[in-house]
Parts: sequence; structure tokens; C-alpha cells
Amino acid sequence: MIMLDFMLVFVGYIILILGVLIGVAFLTLLERKVLGYIQIRKGPNKVGMIGILQPFSDAIKLFTKEQTYPLFSNYMSYYFSPILSFILSLMIWLLIPYYFNLISFNLGLLFFLCCTSMGVYGIMVAGWSSNSNYALLGGLRSIAQTISYEVSLVLIMLSSIIFIMDFNLLLLTDYQKNIWFFFFMIPLGLCWFSSSLAETNRTPFDFAEGESELVSGFNVEYSSGGFALIFMAEYSSILFMSMFFSLLYLGGFNLNLFFYLKLTMISFLFIWVRGTLPRFRYDKLMYLAWKSYLPISLNFLMFFLGFYILM
Repeated sequence: MIMLDFMLVFVGYIILILGVLIGVAFLTLLERKVLGYIQIRKGPNKVGMIGILQPFSDAIKLFTKEQTYPLFSNYMSYYFSPILSFILSLMIWLLIPYYFNLISFNLGLLFFLCCTSMGVYGIMVAGWSSNSNYALLGGLRSIAQTISYEVSLVLIMLSSIIFIMDFNLLLLTDYQKNIWFFFFMIPLGLCWFSSSLAETNRTPFDFAEGESELVSGFNVEYSSGGFALIFMAEYSSILFMSMFFSLLYLGGFNLNLFFYLKLTMISFLFIWVRGTLPRFRYDKLMYLAWKSYLPISLNFLMFFLGFYILM
């Protein structure tokens, strides 16, 4: 009986991961379409009806290309770092509070922090192991940026934790039945959104891939499958951060159409920001992380703590 339960959980997670991968495929299509219309042109519209099969043809192209590797690279770490990044980005999805997988993460928020902080290592190893100066520069910039933002991300999240006084994501839904947390902390919600942009290396904080300054950041030496895995890890993180924003601020998790609509809308915002805003200057990013978001999140944290003690 216990074996059957384990099998059911395993099958549930396989279905979840397949769903995430299909979501990632169509998120790339959505991005190309939206960016196309922002720039007053059509996006992909040749492969399949209105370009609906484009992600699949891209995947086939990328995974069937020849895998090259630099002669002076550290082969094992160079080869496995994209796989590590991809596995970590999929592992975070395990903490979605689905009601049919027989698992309740009592420490789900801590699991999220562990996985996101591990993501830095994938970037670091990818930048270092190819033994290219450009890749190393991109990796260093990306690590400095990710670490800067993770500090404020944790402190912003702590305010929501103080509201529910638990690490279980299911409780977020119960506490937001009558009013969303977003209305209590609009500035924190907006800080969380822009920190998510930085965490997932997206415009206007895409310093890891500053093509005008670096060649292409830490992934410059990757092609075919390795590049595809880094790409998929980034887009699965975008989907996850959109979902997490819905959990923390927009009413928690519900198995209904409205929840997925909210998730899609926030993913669309990620793309809209990319099509609209220019890249930040690097010193301004650091200033924003350490001198703006950190004090704001700390002040809110002290306010909510005081509020909780008075209650």
C-alpha cells in the first residue's frame, strides 16, 4: 500500500513536470508574439496555425544540433552545470500546494529559499568551467546581482510569513479568503515583482546577458542542448515566480481558471517589461538592491512585527 502511494506521488510529479515543460514551451511562443506586436511586427506565424508549433520545432532544432565544447574547458562541470540549473528550477515546482499529491510541505517557504539560493551555483559553474574570460565576467555579474536581490527577496517574504506565522503555502490561501495580501502591502508586492525580474535575470536587470557590454554572459560558450537547458531553466523560473506572486499576494492557490489567469497575467508582465524598459546601469541596480529595497522591506517587517505583537 505504501509503495502504491509512493508510485502515485511519483506519477503526480511526472505529470506536473510535463505540464511545466509544455508551459515553458508556450511561454516562449507568447513572448515572441508579444514582443513582435510591441515592435509592430508579426511574431512566429509560419510553423503550424498562427505559429503554434514553433516551440516544438525550436526544441527539435536545439536538441539535434551538434554539442560542441571548448578545448580548454573543465568538461564534466561544463557539461553538467546546465543540467543542474534545469533540475533545480524544476525541483522548486514540487512545493506547489496541489491537493491531489498527498504531500503537504510544512516548510515549503524554506524549501523555496534553499532551491533559489542553490541556483547561483549553476550560473557560477557555467561561467567558470568554460574557461572563457567573457563567460566568467558574465557569471560574476550574475552572481553579485542574484545574491543582492535574494537578501531583499527573503525580507519581503518574511512580511507574508509574519501574517500567517507558518511556512506552509496552503495557509496563504486560508488567510487570503476575504482580502488579498497585496492590498495590505502594495509597495512590497511591487518590490517583490521587480526582485523576481532580477532573480530570473530578466530585462531591465539582465546583466548576465548584457550583449552590448559582454558577449552573451555566462552562457556564451554553450550551444545546442546546453543552451536549451539554461534557456528552459530561466523560463521555468519565470513561470514559478509568477505562480509564487499569486500565492503570496493574489489570493493563494485555487484549482480554478482564475488562478491560472492570474499566473498568465504576471508572466505577461515579465514579457511586457522586457519589450518596454531599457537595461539598468549596473551600479544603479546595486544601489536599488541595497539602498532602496533592503530598507523598505526591513521597515515593513518591523511594522508588521509590531502590529503582530500588539494584536
